[in-house]
Amino acid sequence: MNHPIYKQGVLLLTAAISLVLASCNEFLDVLPDNRAALDSEEKITDLLVSAYPETSYFMLAELYSDNTDRNEKGSSYTAFSPFQEQAASWAEITDISQDTPYVIWDHYYKAIAAANNVIIAIDKLGNPERMNPQRGEALMCRAYCHFILGNIFCMAYSPKTCNQDLGITYIKQAESEVSPIYERGTMAELYSNIAADIEEGLPLVTDNLHSVVKYHFNTKAAYAFAARFYLYYMQDDKSNLDKAITYATRVLGDRPADALRDWQALGQITTNNGQRGNAYVDAADKANLLILSTASYWQWIYGPTGVGMRYTHNDKIAETETIKSRGFWGSNSSFYFDVTTSAVGPKVLMYKLPQFFNYTDVTKGTGYPKMLMPVLTTDALILDRAEAYALKGDFVKAMQDLTTWMHAFTTTTGVVDGTMLSNTYGPYTGTGSSISTIGSSSIGMQYYTPTEPTPKKRLNPDFPVAAGTQENLIHAILHARRVTCIHEGLRWFDVKRYGIEIYRRNVKDESVITVYDTMTKDDPRRAIQLPSHVIKAGIQPNPR
Repeated sequence: MNHPIYKQGVLLLTAAISLVLASCNEFLDVLPDNRAALDSEEKITDLLVSAYPETSYFMLAELYSDNTDRNEKGSSYTAFSPFQEQAASWAEITDISQDTPYVIWDHYYKAIAAANNVIIAIDKLGNPERMNPQRGEALMCRAYCHFILGNIFCMAYSPKTCNQDLGITYIKQAESEVSPIYERGTMAELYSNIAADIEEGLPLVTDNLHSVVKYHFNTKAAYAFAARFYLYYMQDDKSNLDKAITYATRVLGDRPADALRDWQALGQITTNNGQRGNAYVDAADKANLLILSTASYWQWIYGPTGVGMRYTHNDKIAETETIKSRGFWGSNSSFYFDVTTSAVGPKVLMYKLPQFFNYTDVTKGTGYPKMLMPVLTTDALILDRAEAYALKGDFVKAMQDLTTWMHAFTTTTGVVDGTMLSNTYGPYTGTGSSISTIGSSSIGMQYYTPTEPTPKKRLNPDFPVAAGTQENLIHAILHARRVTCIHEGLRWFDVKRYGIEIYRRNVKDESVITVYDTMTKDDPRRAIQLPSHVIKAGIQPNPR
């Protein structure tokens, strides 16, 4: 990759990563003999800052998902980095620069190590009740980091195969070795451990421990994470859906519309100088529940820049599947948050993740890009609850949540009901191209094909979804989440959970579509391969 921004960034970030990883190893190496240093409430509380990962999974998840196409226009479109090329091609990722599996693995386990040492230090002090908030936050951090690692490096949790599918190591102790060898365990064991930490941590978390609570697990963030976890933790009897609903309701309250983002006001803010993006990630926004500060190139890649044009969320995807497509709300002209098309190449985006630059030397103008990640929001939470209601069979309440979302995100009035959903996502009964007529009249929708795309992709989850109203609801929720959370990685998790087959398409001159790879429901590449240094250390790789 010859782009000067990338070259400069790789040198700076590689150096930064090396320092971080070196300090991480030293931390693990010396802390078991120096743990008495964490001998006060203040020191333990300060360590909680390190229990949050400082890298982003957004870029990796978006590139792997069906929110990405390969674009071809002579030789003018190139990849930003080897990582972008490898991730978007579902190839083995050898790049170790920022945003890669290498960095994600190490930074998330570094955060887990910090959380563990907080818990150990509290135990050493006799686990006093006054330190319950610190303990609760550490438990939620540990659960969250393992949850994200599991959703990236493992197959989706399946009630049918969880006792056989590989998990990732759930670490609960401080290490006396720099590079211990671990057994990965199963997905059943991983999710059981996450659930145990959540249930212990939830009642302990408070809103009084930190000055800016949105950068830490506060009460609402903790319950929002618990709701998402139990939505993903699907059981054959669907019993965990009740927990997902209960925990989501603790956050959304009796008037969920009041808890959502003011999309109308946000859409009126100019995009100049990152003002709208700054407002989107603002800790003062009631919709943002947990915000992580991370180093990332993602703003350059997804944003309206001239870099990384080879693999993007382009007009083909946007018009037929995502933020320009028709849905139960009508067309995207009803959105309060307008859609931006890059003037320099095939990128379509909702500008909401602004770039910040962390200067390591202000005089020389050197440093690295930073990104604020709203990883838990009420915008996504109401769709999580709608999904839980839909899977549980409470269609009326699922539609009520979709209506609340629709009124917040769009100018569309009225109420979401079964007829609206059937007319949009039900069996296609019209004639001609479903692309041009979809949703414009009561004709339903064809299932997606790579060359005749629609938002409606066949669902193949390891749990039952009945044809008719339930399936229509799930399509509507997945569509709404794909639009609302565009650029934020959640689409990849939905693709995995619902066994959605996706394709790698080459779009030549922004018109001709050809398919060059397919990821089926059980494709082992859905579990992204562990970093090579982890495999070399003796940890079992994912099957290939």
